[in-house]
Amino acid sequence: MMELAQRIEELWGADELDPEPIEEAIAGLDRGELRVAERAGDEWRVNEWVKKAILLYFRLRKVEPMEVGGLHFLDKIPVKSDYADRGVRVVPPGIARYGSFLSEGVVLMPGFVNIGAWVGPRTMVDTWATVGSCAQIGADVHLSGGVGIGGVLEPPQARPVIVEDGAFLGSRAIVVEGVVVGEGAVVAPNVVLSASIPVIDVTGPEPVEHRGYIPPRSVVLPGTRPKEFPAGRYDLPCALIVGTRSASTDLKTSLNDVLREFEIAT
Repeated sequence: MMELAQRIEELWGADELDPEPIEEAIAGLDRGELRVAERAGDEWRVNEWVKKAILLYFRLRKVEPMEVGGLHFLDKIPVKSDYADRGVRVVPPGIARYGSFLSEGVVLMPGFVNIGAWVGPRTMVDTWATVGSCAQIGADVHLSGGVGIGGVLEPPQARPVIVEDGAFLGSRAIVVEGVVVGEGAVVAPNVVLSASIPVIDVTGPEPVEHRGYIPPRSVVLPGTRPKEFPAGRYDLPCALIVGTRSASTDLKTSLNDVLREFEIAT
């Protein structure tokens, strides 16, 4: 891998592209042997050279007609086709681009997974949910209908969106700009999370503010916070941590309790 990384780095500033190392890197992503970001202790480490390989792949590929299951497309990147070998269930017209990886037990409803994304075992990508380029989705995650996980390709050193194991995201929740959703967190429908939107823990006597990060097992609801402008006072969006999900090993029981207690829809 060190040799492959070096070859990609050399191509990054080159005018002429050698297809071999680029194709090798994307094939590694597609098989799950390479990842754009990996856990390193308590932090996530971005493999910049892998993101560079994806950007070089876009330069290498040509837009051309494609036919998949009777559907016609005009694109640069083919779709994945090894679902049966991987033990992945895909419901038409769910699409995962080549260069993404879906682990065993993943269910992809009619949604979309982009190149560079990694989706962990037994995760549900529900109807019209989108997993953007390079996003890292853990095991036993539920992305409810219409969830939008943003893609982060440039700059190469930028952290992608990360949703850790066991998290639950309600319908139409949006996570962009490299936000990390901690393990076991529960995000209610319509919550919007970005690098600049404050996440405020209101469970104690004083508010505690986070940005770009949802602590593990937090229960998060949509909220607003007033701000004064020359034209008057207006409410800006924020996210509110209103509770904590049980650390029980029974993830389903813990999740069901949270959904009932806080009246969170799916």
